[in-house]
Amino acid sequence: MSTNTTSDREFFYVLQDSLRILFVDDDPILRAFAEVHLTTETAAVYLAEDGEAALAAMAQVKPDIVILDLEMPRLDGFEVLVRARANADFAHTPIIVATGREDVAAIDRAFEAGATSFVTKPLNWRLISYQIRYAYRAHRTEATLREELARAASTLEAALSHQRVA
Repeated sequence: MSTNTTSDREFFYVLQDSLRILFVDDDPILRAFAEVHLTTETAAVYLAEDGEAALAAMAQVKPDIVILDLEMPRLDGFEVLVRARANADFAHTPIIVATGREDVAAIDRAFEAGATSFVTKPLNWRLISYQIRYAYRAHRTEATLREELARAASTLEAALSHQRVA
């Protein structure tokens, strides 16, 4: 007796959060596929064809998450990672590297430069949707914890300051 779990369930969009996704790749066909496969009623996809366009789009769009190729003209993905992480506005933005490279050097270099996650091409659009959802939700949780930690530190500092005065 076998159970068919896929046909018994209705199709659903993985990306249900309200998201601004920036997809960066020099391949125009892949950018078109990204727009088709990642856009939902709640997720908007913005496109950039190289690293320079990616940084400009990041400044303009303020994406919630970035999907970034490594091998691109003008400015490669490694440099985009370095510059994004050096910018306070994007220091914590989830950036998923999506590349044809799967060598150890590229993986290590991407994570050292600040990648949140790493997937290889050809892309499985369903799988990358789950990656996006996971990375974004983890990012939101981390941001909440950073805010709570900052509030706790501020409260502690105020209490210690008050105690020193008394």
